[in-house]
Amino acid sequence: MKILVAVASRHGSTMEIANEIGKAVKSALLNQGDTAGVEVLFSDTVTSMDGYDGVILGSAVYMGHWLDSMRKFADAHADALRALPVWLFSTGPVEGKPDTADAGVDGDQLAVTLCAREHRMFGGKIDKSGLHFGERAAVTLLRVTDGDYRDWTSIRDWAKEISVSLHGTHSGV
Repeated sequence: MKILVAVASRHGSTMEIANEIGKAVKSALLNQGDTAGVEVLFSDTVTSMDGYDGVILGSAVYMGHWLDSMRKFADAHADALRALPVWLFSTGPVEGKPDTADAGVDGDQLAVTLCAREHRMFGGKIDKSGLHFGERAAVTLLRVTDGDYRDWTSIRDWAKEISVSLHGTHSGV
C-alpha cells in the first residue's frame, strides 16, 4: 500500500504535522500487517496520483483560506483524488481567537468537492519572529501570543484512524 501525504506549509509547522501523520500512518499500517509506503511531499512537487492507494492533504490556513499551492494542487488533481480515499487537514487556528470560526472554510469546501472522508482542524504554531510584516500585524490585531498550539496526541490518533480505514479498504473489509 502506498500513501501520499501532500502538504502546503508557509513556515514549516504544517509540514511538521504532515511528517508526524506520515510516521503514524506507516507505523499503524505495519502493525496491521500491511506493507506501507508513505511519502510526505510538498504539494507543488507532486505531479500525479498514479500508484497511490490513499491521500492525505494538508494546508496551513490564513484568514480562512488554504495556501494557493494546495488549492491549485487540489484543482489540478481533483478527478484523480475523487477516485481515491482522501482525508484533509488544516492547521493554523488558535483556539478562542476570532478567526477560528472561519478557519476551515477552504478545507470544508474541498472536502465536499473531493468527496473526502473527513476534514480535520489542528492548531498551529505561532512564532512572530518568523512572520512577514503583514502576518505579524494580523496576529497582533488578533492578540495571538507566540506558542505551539498543536495537539500531537490528537494528530497521531487521527492518523491511526486513517490507517484503520485504509487497512479496511485495502483488505476489502
